[in-house]
Amino acid sequence: MSSMMKLGSATRSHLVRSLARNTFARVGGASACRAYSNGEKSLKERFAEIFPAKAEEIKQFKKQHGKVVIGEVLLEQAYGGMRGIPGVVWEGSVLDPHEGIRFRGRTIPEVQKELPKAPNGREPLPEALFWLLLTGEVPTETQTKALSADLMSRSELPGHVEQLLDSLPRDLHPMAQFSVAVTALESESKFAKAYAQGVSKKDYWNYTFEDSLDLLGKLPVIASKIYRNVFKDGKMGKIDVDADYGKNLGHLLGFENPEFVELMRLYLTVHSDHEGGNVSAHTTHLVGSALSSPYLAFAAGMNGLAGPLHGRANQEVLEWLFKLREEVKGDYSPETIRQYLWDTLKGGRVIPGYGHAVLRKTDPRYTAQREFALRHFPDYDLFKLVSTVYEIAPKVLTEHGKTKNPWPNVDSHSGVLLQYYGLTEASFYTVLFGVSRAFGVLPQLIIDRAVGAPIERPKSFSTEKFKELVASKASKA
Repeated sequence: MSSMMKLGSATRSHLVRSLARNTFARVGGASACRAYSNGEKSLKERFAEIFPAKAEEIKQFKKQHGKVVIGEVLLEQAYGGMRGIPGVVWEGSVLDPHEGIRFRGRTIPEVQKELPKAPNGREPLPEALFWLLLTGEVPTETQTKALSADLMSRSELPGHVEQLLDSLPRDLHPMAQFSVAVTALESESKFAKAYAQGVSKKDYWNYTFEDSLDLLGKLPVIASKIYRNVFKDGKMGKIDVDADYGKNLGHLLGFENPEFVELMRLYLTVHSDHEGGNVSAHTTHLVGSALSSPYLAFAAGMNGLAGPLHGRANQEVLEWLFKLREEVKGDYSPETIRQYLWDTLKGGRVIPGYGHAVLRKTDPRYTAQREFALRHFPDYDLFKLVSTVYEIAPKVLTEHGKTKNPWPNVDSHSGVLLQYYGLTEASFYTVLFGVSRAFGVLPQLIIDRAVGAPIERPKSFSTEKFKELVASKASKA
């Protein structure tokens, strides 16, 4: 890695003393933890205390209630992407169709209020959310700051990954580059090395934890290197070991504006987790259930996030808004916008950024981003356009009658915020989504290994077999 990205031993020593953070002696893949000097537990220590009781609770729950029928499956669900079928255990978040997302029981406004923040900041720190998602507990400011430092101490990329990123063609989509880089980090997997040496199952979570934090620490560097290589001059700043995750990401990308840094903290938090059934979360969980390393499992999830029906939708929303803006030529009147929306629908196209597989209300993640925009740039032209569409689109979609949820989702707004601060390259937006999604899927991967979750293997049938089942049901009715 370039010298400016490396952390010197003196800096590391100073960091340990000044933050009294938990450190890990990584020898042969093992970890020895040391408590904070003030007596507070590290994330790893706290999780080690919590999960044995949780694992036993799950064991007893399955033993006592394993035969309880928790739902029924309709044929249309089997052919409709399994929507609504309860079948995945996901501890970090639950999505209610009418209430929205809750992270460990907390709404987004509650998360914004309760989680630790940076000095003079008002948005939650994503590393604090990681702690919450893994343990169910809100960390203290000291614990959060120590976790920030721990993550940043793991940020250095191996040379072969740097060389790989520098060798990729600039016209290769940033998400493809992101997935390639994460896959190449498999060389660093402590879990893979420990498994090859025959480590006990009870220690799987330990090495999964280490890989997960190593990966989280490296993602800002990977994402920023892709951005700087593809869209700028390839040069990057350096990690600030005293700064939080969002600030480091913003600065590595090349943005010093404090408001943009606050946006990164909010963006990483609200995009992190959306229960376990979405493509990126479910794919990471599925591949991880085969005991693939966190690197391979996360890379698989990112290949799903790259799809236009999932994470890449934010890029499509922005492209659609630009086309709308060009065609209406500054006329944002309700009549003009309504006509454009109807023309879109009658042309057999969808209104991107509206509708959701589960939600039946305005996405709370959209609302959080809208409130950020109202505070910082209420008069921004593109924001005004999005606001007008927000007023008109639900009515048009309701009248159209073919959309179960006529309300905006998270993708409707994120690109507008990034555009305002100068990150205008829409094809990069899903990479930021990917960095954020790591905060949601990696805690569940650690939990899966801690409680001994099995490989996922649902039953499938051919259409002919489904016809037989339907006929059998009909004959018994």
